[in-house]
Amino acid sequence: MAKIPVEAGKEYEIKIGSLGSSGEGVGRYNGFTVFVPGALPQEKVKVRILEVKKTYAAGKLLKVIEASEDRVKPECPIYEACGGCQLQHISYEGQLKLKQQQVQDALERIGHQKNLKALPTLGAENPWNYRNKVAFPVGREKGKTIIGCFAKGTHRIIDASHCLIQEQVNNDAITAVREVIEKLGIPVYDEDRHTGVMRHVVARTGIKGKLMVVLVTATPKLSKEKEIIKMLRNRLPNMVSLQQNIQTYRNNVILGRETKVLWGSPTIKAGLDKFAFNVSARSFFQVNTRQAERLYAKALEYAQLTGQETVIDAYCGTGTISLYLAQRARNVYGVEIVSPAIRDAQKNARENNIRNAEFIVGDCTKVMPRLYQQGIRADVVVVDPPRAGCTEQVLKTFANMKPKRIVYVSCNPATLARDIEILEKLGYKAEKIQPVDMFAQTSHVERVWGSKKFLVYYFVTGIGAALLHNGVTYLEALHYASVGDQLSFNMLHMIPTVGASGAIYGLLLAYGMLFPNDRIMLLIPPIPLKAKYFVIIFGVLELLLGLSNPGGSIAHFAHLGGMLFGLVLILYWKKNNRMYY
Repeated sequence: MAKIPVEAGKEYEIKIGSLGSSGEGVGRYNGFTVFVPGALPQEKVKVRILEVKKTYAAGKLLKVIEASEDRVKPECPIYEACGGCQLQHISYEGQLKLKQQQVQDALERIGHQKNLKALPTLGAENPWNYRNKVAFPVGREKGKTIIGCFAKGTHRIIDASHCLIQEQVNNDAITAVREVIEKLGIPVYDEDRHTGVMRHVVARTGIKGKLMVVLVTATPKLSKEKEIIKMLRNRLPNMVSLQQNIQTYRNNVILGRETKVLWGSPTIKAGLDKFAFNVSARSFFQVNTRQAERLYAKALEYAQLTGQETVIDAYCGTGTISLYLAQRARNVYGVEIVSPAIRDAQKNARENNIRNAEFIVGDCTKVMPRLYQQGIRADVVVVDPPRAGCTEQVLKTFANMKPKRIVYVSCNPATLARDIEILEKLGYKAEKIQPVDMFAQTSHVERVWGSKKFLVYYFVTGIGAALLHNGVTYLEALHYASVGDQLSFNMLHMIPTVGASGAIYGLLLAYGMLFPNDRIMLLIPPIPLKAKYFVIIFGVLELLLGLSNPGGSIAHFAHLGGMLFGLVLILYWKKNNRMYY
């Protein structure tokens, strides 16, 4: 193995070639990868190495020797400390170019599209004050209440009075809540001790600046509730909804399952173009309204509708894209597996007088063949899947319906590129790729695992499950053959394996390790149980069942194999500090 050319604590001059997924500069020193936060492509920088791993090193930027033409002074005074934005030191024009390049790199490296060029990124007219939603943690520092983003790579809160990417109404809400907490002496949450009351503040801005404020508490009871309502109403004249969300679990999830209205309406109206949507405290809605309008308008443009088409909107969610499409289509069928989202979509269609849209609950893989059997032919398919993209079966289903066009809206260039390559084999070649900047000043950061990391884990656990299951089956066969039990030997090979879901059990193991203190409510018995204990119980149960019922139709050792290989892989990633990239 070649010697690593850098050492921790020493300084080096490095040429930066690209940006990483979290906005850090990526350079090489004698062929060895070095991550440098704050550095930009084409810059020559002086770096002090902070840590060295087997395949990469991380360093601190000491000096920019040759600066990029895109480097600018960040406008936010707390930018260096705050972890909310990653790209403020890059001009907005430079940000758009870099995001276009990220899409292009994914197309070429993952999708093998050598001749398909990503168009220039569609940027915002104003890349500031665009977020209609804020969710900040609450803490204490030097005896004062602080509310803001976490510092980079930590859970230390950086107090933010005026976030430059938030709409001003949201900033006003944060300031008001901070004042009320301080004046009334409301105890704030301590995540180490799991004590206190106030955990997060969530604010949403709707149509005409109307405001929803959600106080996230660690306790079901909110002390001084009447005083809080009165003071916030006085300080926030645009507030139309004040709610309490109860999050009692010891984890990093912002919102809990229970929300109650303290004052006002349970929802606010959010607008996209000429449409209005009801948004509740826990609802998903695009945080950049202006860019969402441009995104959906672009999808409508690419659909090339004349008013005579039948359109299927796969993964339709609450129907935002469906309503846009319905303006120029004969019929729109929205398909979504989440039932509450479909109910919201139906309500949104009614309230916006859209009568040519039908929403169906179900898996796209199953619903679309059924629609085809019913004689429904999609002229255009629009798909907006989760970050993991579409399964190959879903893409095959699209192709089998033989639409004239497929419009693919994606939040992940990597899975988009992968699916483009699959669609090309199915007879659909990509013609245009239009990046749209939805999060100015920031780079998209995967919170747990990105799609590549997830797929690696999924396939490793699936293969591990097969190996352990087949190994145990082989040993059982040898045993039955040695004792002359021909019937058991034959049955071992004749009985089909049902539910060999080792990869799923691997994902269960990952959940228990990544979110050990998340609480799961069992149906029988109805007892809340931490995820780590839930996973241990399942593992022990599978082991006991496997030992007590060898040769059965349930592949218990496949389940154990998925969990075992998942455990080994996670421990390996943790040891090498590679859990999240």
